[in-house]
Amino acid sequence: MLDIALIRRDPGLIRRSCERRGIDPSFVEDILRLDAQHRSSLTAIETAKSRKNALTSQIGLAADKAATARELRPQLERLSEEIAAEQERLGLLAPDSPRSQLRELLDNTPNVLDDSVPDGDDERSNAVVRTSAPPVPLNFEPKPHWKIGEALGILDFERAAKLSGSRFSMLRGAGARLSRALIDFFLDRALAKAYVEIAPPYLTTRATMWATGQLTKFSDAMFVDQEADLFMIPTSEVPLVALHCGEILSAQELPRKYTAYSPCFRKEAGAAGKETRGLMRQHQFEKVELVWLTAPELSFGALETLTADAEGLLQELELPYRIVALCAGEIGFNSAKTYDLEVWLPSEGRYREISSCSNCTDFQARRANIRFRRDPNAKAEFVHSLNGSGLAVGRTLVAILENYQRADGSVTVPRALQPYAGTDFIG
Repeated sequence: MLDIALIRRDPGLIRRSCERRGIDPSFVEDILRLDAQHRSSLTAIETAKSRKNALTSQIGLAADKAATARELRPQLERLSEEIAAEQERLGLLAPDSPRSQLRELLDNTPNVLDDSVPDGDDERSNAVVRTSAPPVPLNFEPKPHWKIGEALGILDFERAAKLSGSRFSMLRGAGARLSRALIDFFLDRALAKAYVEIAPPYLTTRATMWATGQLTKFSDAMFVDQEADLFMIPTSEVPLVALHCGEILSAQELPRKYTAYSPCFRKEAGAAGKETRGLMRQHQFEKVELVWLTAPELSFGALETLTADAEGLLQELELPYRIVALCAGEIGFNSAKTYDLEVWLPSEGRYREISSCSNCTDFQARRANIRFRRDPNAKAEFVHSLNGSGLAVGRTLVAILENYQRADGSVTVPRALQPYAGTDFIG
């Protein structure tokens, strides 16, 4: 959520950011109008209360209190009615009221883009930041990962569909072990970089989802138990960012760096066609997430470090990749700046996203009310939150199967992963 004071002070900044995202900025005028009405209502209430208090004091000082009270009663009643009416109006205007149109507009206003974000509407405008060594061409026709996995007996989409329907997968044997090996590998590397491992709940409350910017913008993408009003997490970013909801941390505690493995659940309603084949777009998938809470002036430097932490995993696995800065039209609702890490897939002859690393500045912290003090007597400030996949397990498995495939149908296990997988090849 954006600071209403920022919108009031510099509405042009919000308009420009929305225009860069491809969003009609006309709603900013509605925010300013409703905010002015809200402040006017607050002033009217305070004025009426002040007048009422003055009349009450006048009664208290009068020689004949009863007579003065009878004389002033009509004015007091009118002021009480005026206060009640303004308080009812305030319920429809206050940004912290669930009935407020202003609250709804603020809830759906995206974060302000950083100036360094490239302009553009789609992935063609993403800026390549750096690229690993180019992929080594295979001397045979590469197969897509689902054909490799099914031939090796380590992927079973048919039985997964029998159990759960479309867009689910089942790993078996060496495939399941390789997936588990990736999880352990990712977590161990995060712990070596001083991340604190968390095993979070996979169901969270509506308040937690809202606090981390998932509602109302992404509500249609979530699996929810309507009766319990609990949401299956779309990423462990949600519980990790929300760990310190409502807390004030000390500057000495920052940065807070957390990592978690979790299954993730998304409806992926917009995906279609070839995107639904294999492991690329599933209703249930797994990730190891990286989350930072840091001081505002350090957050963009932290984004570079967080991205490098995820990049180091690809380097160790010796997978060809590139890093792109997402353009304005591609960046997510919560983010001020995002880098995507993309891995090469031989079967498609292109790079595909395997991790997304974002600086959300104070956008989530304002919703979650996560603050810090630079010293015990200092005013509390909002932290900045960052998140990134380190990495998406299923997509890493896809990249390994395709980049390490052999002509005979077997697959080499990357050297860094062999101690975890207990083997150097599958097949």
